[in-house]
Amino acid sequence: MRTAIKLKEAEPSSIDREGRSAAREERLTIGPLVGRLFSNTTSAITVVLFLICIVLSQLSPGFLTSRNVYAVLAQSAVVGVAAVGGTFVIITGGIDLSVGAAIGFAAMLGALSVQHGYGAMSGILLTLLIGMGVGAVNGLSVAALRLTPFIVTLATMGMAQGLTLQANAGQSVYNLPPALTIFGGGRIFGGLPISVIVTVVVFIIGEILLKRTAFGKSVYAVGGNREAARLAGIDVNRVTFLVYLLAGVCAGIAAILTVGRVGAATPTGGAGVELRVIAAIVIGGTSLFGGKGSLWGTLVGVLLIGVINNGLTLLNVDPFLVQFMQSALIFIAVLFDALNTRRIAGRRLSPSRTAS
Repeated sequence: MRTAIKLKEAEPSSIDREGRSAAREERLTIGPLVGRLFSNTTSAITVVLFLICIVLSQLSPGFLTSRNVYAVLAQSAVVGVAAVGGTFVIITGGIDLSVGAAIGFAAMLGALSVQHGYGAMSGILLTLLIGMGVGAVNGLSVAALRLTPFIVTLATMGMAQGLTLQANAGQSVYNLPPALTIFGGGRIFGGLPISVIVTVVVFIIGEILLKRTAFGKSVYAVGGNREAARLAGIDVNRVTFLVYLLAGVCAGIAAILTVGRVGAATPTGGAGVELRVIAAIVIGGTSLFGGKGSLWGTLVGVLLIGVINNGLTLLNVDPFLVQFMQSALIFIAVLFDALNTRRIAGRRLSPSRTAS
């Protein structure tokens, strides 16, 4: 009799335990899944990108046509290539405001060399060297002279813009040979822009450098804690110089694409690119505080900005409003990055964690 009573008394507790276990299992399977999805910036932005594509396809029937998709990809190529180098810079805790001016400067001098009879290959090589030169000046100033990246790149931006205007008296350079413009304006396989292929190749090389090499690990280490990286034997100055040099190389490649896409080298060819580059990088989850980021996130950020710009254009939205939305996206991305950084720091310093 006592045994039966004990069994009856035990039944509710076992049922309660099973209920609590089921509830806990449900929380473990559903709650964290959603939480992880949206705590990961790249995953969240990818979902947002797909949702925006769905909405725009309903609002504008021409959005998902092959012609428009190719147009979005081609328009995003210049920003995408420049953003690869910019991602390395920002992961180290730096910033590059000169990328747009470097693109315009490199494109102008490369086009002028071709116009003066030096040939397309010489023009391409000079374009890459000019981009590298701007990156080298930034890198040496930040790494060797210990100057603030924001001020340095702001200064080189102004200098590059002035030299671009001076180079051809503020005039554009036209009538460039197809060998120079094919990379930014050519198409293969029934309409696929060559610039898109170039962008994909640059992203793949960047991903290998960032994730598969000792240099990439050093980039994250420098951005996470410069002093700890130095104590670990990493040449911080060398890594800092190389990321700015890489950003310059990417600016040179972007300059070649710009000339091909426009069919000319214009004094304002790279104007505003730096804003879109930084926006794409930050929106993609790379922290402005350094030490965190990915090229996949940057790629999603580039596509998100390209899709929004294209969609708003198809919907006949005022271009000034488009610029406002780009800046608003940067503000929101930086805000979430700052809040997430504080949240992580709070967890690390919480008494329960330190006690354990």
